[in-house]
Amino acid sequence: VQLQASGGGLVQAGGSLRLSCAASGRTFSSYTMGWFRQAPGKEREFVAAITWSGGDTRYADSVKGRFTISRDNVKNTVYLQMNSLKPEDTAVYYCATTSRWLVVDFQRYDYWGQGTLVTVSS
Repeated sequence: VQLQASGGGLVQAGGSLRLSCAASGRTFSSYTMGWFRQAPGKEREFVAAITWSGGDTRYADSVKGRFTISRDNVKNTVYLQMNSLKPEDTAVYYCATTSRWLVVDFQRYDYWGQGTLVTVSS
């Protein structure tokens, strides 16, 4: 499975960005798509996840109500719509996939994209 993340950039606090993650290869074996982020000097943390088939989702408490994860199964693409961005959302955002159901532990994800940088200025 190959993952290609895109959509990062510089935005002011309160603004919005939409990240995309295009999947290719053996996507039939993927079950959950997740977004994680890692800020400088911090550990990688879970942001959101979605199943490919059922559309079930899970969010980190820090982004609930502001971020929305969705997927387009025809395009094999997962999106992360980020609204009301805060400076503390600044991080490199990674997409990943796993055959496990809606797990939040990054160590249980099997394939990773290259990351896209999101910078939120105050």
